[in-house]
Amino acid sequence: MSYVILFIFLLPLKGLMKCFHKPTGRNLVIQTAKIGDFINITPLLRHLKTSDVLISASLKALATRDDTIDDIFYIEQHKSGLLKKIRLAFKLLNRYSNVYLLHPNSTNLFFAAICNAENKQFLSVYTRKWYQGIFYLTASGRIDHRRDTLSLEDYLKLADRRLTRDSEPKHATSPLWKAERVDALIPASDKLKIGISISAGNKAKTVPAAIWAHIISRLDSLPCVFYVFGPKNEQPYLDALLQHMADNHRITSLIGKLALEEVPYAISRMDCYMASDSGNIYIANAQQVPVVCFAGPCCMEEQRPLGEALIIRPQSIAPSSFVFSAPYRFEHTPEELFSLSTDDFENISDFVTKLSNRAVSNG
Repeated sequence: MSYVILFIFLLPLKGLMKCFHKPTGRNLVIQTAKIGDFINITPLLRHLKTSDVLISASLKALATRDDTIDDIFYIEQHKSGLLKKIRLAFKLLNRYSNVYLLHPNSTNLFFAAICNAENKQFLSVYTRKWYQGIFYLTASGRIDHRRDTLSLEDYLKLADRRLTRDSEPKHATSPLWKAERVDALIPASDKLKIGISISAGNKAKTVPAAIWAHIISRLDSLPCVFYVFGPKNEQPYLDALLQHMADNHRITSLIGKLALEEVPYAISRMDCYMASDSGNIYIANAQQVPVVCFAGPCCMEEQRPLGEALIIRPQSIAPSSFVFSAPYRFEHTPEELFSLSTDDFENISDFVTKLSNRAVSNG
């Protein structure tokens, strides 16, 4: 509500400055969520050719290596303190011709609404509050996003209602940024390289170690090696996995060994990637690496890996985590959310077997 008051306070200045606004042809894209959500806006960035972005500072390593991005504003630097908010608002005011709002919380709505752009396209979502209506009055157009519509496609439609999920590819860095030291960490091999994210940014989406161990054991008959990805603070999750493994010679740890900007290239060297609904599964999907995604509590109708992807959903448990409403605690335990049936294990085995056979046929 404080952003509404600030917006009303600045309306006279906004109106006065509109008299001096001239078309600039510049784009501003606003999406301040984390890695997976950022990957899903890259088709829009690709379609727009070049844009400025208002994003989370956690994405700096990727955004600064993206040729579809020009100037970058980090929301963390501007949302604390009245003067910081006003300073950014004044900077954005007459800078753009097109504004695309993809993450419509009150902070982002304020910065999008204050702009005097000729074309302002806002996403409206199921968490919208009544008092945010004043911000939407400034929009030129609106896409009403639902839990059962694909977020990536709705992002694209902000730019052109004719666009679909197949209109533009995803990317993590553009072009793919290659760190030479990754080649030493992941040497060439005649075995199928499977990457796994042992945990997730939202720890409630972490696949239990015992289930990971069971998956790896079920793939014993295939020529696979497993690379475990994650930041340094996820070492305890790897330790828990190794305690469940009688033989861990096929597991290589990359925990804490990769900077974020190195992760896309490292994942591109995998033949398959397995994870819950987390940032790395979308990085893998952007690199066209086949993925196995464990849905857990997440709604796959709203956001999921596309293309060559096996989606494993829990049986008889309705989704409770959504793109714009993602809790950190759930009614069901991780063991229930990520429980795998006999059919699930067979589907995973079949999926990996096909990849293995393909690798053999390709030499």
